[in-house]
Amino acid sequence: MKKAFLAELIGTFWLVLGGCGAAVLAGSKIGYLGISLAFGLTVLTMAFAIGHVSGCHLNPAVSLGLWAAGRFETAKLVPYIIAQLIGAILASGCIYLIQKGAAAPLGFAANGFGKLSPEGYSFCAAMVTEIVLTFIFLVVICGATSAKAPQGLAPVAIGLCLTLIHLVGIPVTNLSVNPARSTGPALLQAIAGGDGAALCQLWFFWVMPIAGAILAGLCARYLFCECKEK
Repeated sequence: MKKAFLAELIGTFWLVLGGCGAAVLAGSKIGYLGISLAFGLTVLTMAFAIGHVSGCHLNPAVSLGLWAAGRFETAKLVPYIIAQLIGAILASGCIYLIQKGAAAPLGFAANGFGKLSPEGYSFCAAMVTEIVLTFIFLVVICGATSAKAPQGLAPVAIGLCLTLIHLVGIPVTNLSVNPARSTGPALLQAIAGGDGAALCQLWFFWVMPIAGAILAGLCARYLFCECKEK
């Protein structure tokens, strides 16, 4: 369990550092496509690196979705989520420290809707985006890791799926589908940037991704029929 905890911490650190770091430090150069690829590549690389240690969840919504699908133990939920949150917060702090070495304004790639949306999308648009894209992400995860799926290719499918859903969702909310990814930047923005607006909307980026993930997990019970006792 200690190895899995550390693996989830390191993996989530890499997800936020690679994805949000690309957005903050290079977003003006690489655009939405480059940022989407960065997020996808973090999951692809870590799935190969730590998938055999912890399953490479890197996301409280993924852990809860797999639990709802009957493929993750209840006793491991809280330790996994704590590890993911620590990794995300540490990565956001690392991005902040890197930015301090430049004259550019601080950025944290926080998620948001309404005035905090990159393109001004509404609450309802953000809700549909986060629920639906998290649902699809979990369906892909559950299907790609099914015993009947082609073996060894799950990291590729999951990484490409994360890239694709970011291409759809970044303009709407900066795309979360991951409460830990949302928490790290929101906290650092409030503490180091002096702006608590993203922190005020953080509840949304816990509730909506988790709702989509649990719906997908329940759907996966029927689609893939590989439930294990919790």
